[in-house]
Amino acid sequence: MKHLVIGDLHGKDCWKDVNLNAYDKIVFIGDYVDHWNLSDRVISRNLLGIINLKKKHPETVELLLGNHDVQYLHYPHFLCSGFRPEMQRLLTDLFNVNRHLFKIAYQRGMRLFSHAGVTNTWYAEFLKLPILQQIHDESDTPADLFNKLEQTSQRGLLHRAGRIRGGYGSGGITWADKRELIADALEGYDQVVGHTVVPEIELHKFSGKSVTFIDVLDYETRFYEIDC
Repeated sequence: MKHLVIGDLHGKDCWKDVNLNAYDKIVFIGDYVDHWNLSDRVISRNLLGIINLKKKHPETVELLLGNHDVQYLHYPHFLCSGFRPEMQRLLTDLFNVNRHLFKIAYQRGMRLFSHAGVTNTWYAEFLKLPILQQIHDESDTPADLFNKLEQTSQRGLLHRAGRIRGGYGSGGITWADKRELIADALEGYDQVVGHTVVPEIELHKFSGKSVTFIDVLDYETRFYEIDC
């Protein structure tokens, strides 16, 4: 399947130039809001456009959540920099009404797409959560479990800011830092992530695993293409 992965938009509408017919999947990596240079109106209108795109093409478009989206979806929890108090009520309502359209992760085989990525250290902690015994099915992939946990009240680990980003422990799947992933990327998986701004798309390959960082839209309008 031919995939196009769109990095952290933060209100930018460059996704509108994409030819949907050229791809089997369009994956938005999250962080649709909170840009220092764009107005509230532009940001909210752009998010509505992305939501409507998902509604129009539900099987083609995958919408993942980033830490900047989660702070509105689950307000007043998981707050981070860039928060816009004047937009809180509007964005909280918008994300909650449409929360069924968003995921924490998307997986195709051993390729895992998420906003910030998964480390071995964090994943080991995740697997110890007692609630997994209640929500786990034998056929579940890691992405399935992440998405199921997001629907519960015990989602906190998903959205934990790690020590490198001013929190504690290892960063969660919407918060992991580039340095964490390079040092400790999840074994056996090829990951595609945003969250950490990079000047150009970066592929880091290791034995049996890799991480591709695609948060480049502050530098250039470029999306990531991959067949998987």
